[in-house]
Amino acid sequence: MKILRQFLFTCGLFAFMAPVFAHHVLGRPAYSLNEDSNTPPSMQVETQIGNYFVTYMVYPAFPRAGEPGRINLYASHMDTGEPFNGEVTFTVRDDVWFGGAEPEVLGVQPQDDSVFRQGFVFNDDGSYIIRAEFQAEGEPYLVDFPLRIGQPSPVGPLTITVIILLVVLIAANLFQRKRLQRERIRSAHRDKRTSAIKEEGAP
Repeated sequence: MKILRQFLFTCGLFAFMAPVFAHHVLGRPAYSLNEDSNTPPSMQVETQIGNYFVTYMVYPAFPRAGEPGRINLYASHMDTGEPFNGEVTFTVRDDVWFGGAEPEVLGVQPQDDSVFRQGFVFNDDGSYIIRAEFQAEGEPYLVDFPLRIGQPSPVGPLTITVIILLVVLIAANLFQRKRLQRERIRSAHRDKRTSAIKEEGAP
């Protein structure tokens, strides 16, 4: 029971994550984007990977299915500060808990004024993982980051699973209580019979 409760608590932390399904996504070259460059990003993250500092931003602030968006990625060498001058491959896959999600290539982008720009258009709402990949100094560099398209659904498969497990846990507790009550009643009956037998056998 204790292990089941711990499992339920862990699942509950992720119970309201939205379901994700197979999708179709269209990668767009940077020069075809028409978004206002002053639009605030939905996220801006800086990270260090190997010998490079990587910064990525996703536009617009609230990406939606059927609407164009873009990714801006900056990569500079940690020691020299020089920007990476190769190509970056952008891929996307469903953010799923179970099973393998096949990635789709969004595009391969060259550097444009120290920025790697990748456009996208998603046909379906959902949670996705974007991967930016490049080779530098003979070493592969991979950067994964989440991307939410549309509003998250309040009820998903994980939520339903947690609800089912809660029902099972409650049913198991009720069954255990009833079993203990029956055992107490049987024990009381045995004690009464034992007492009656002792009284009958007493001189």
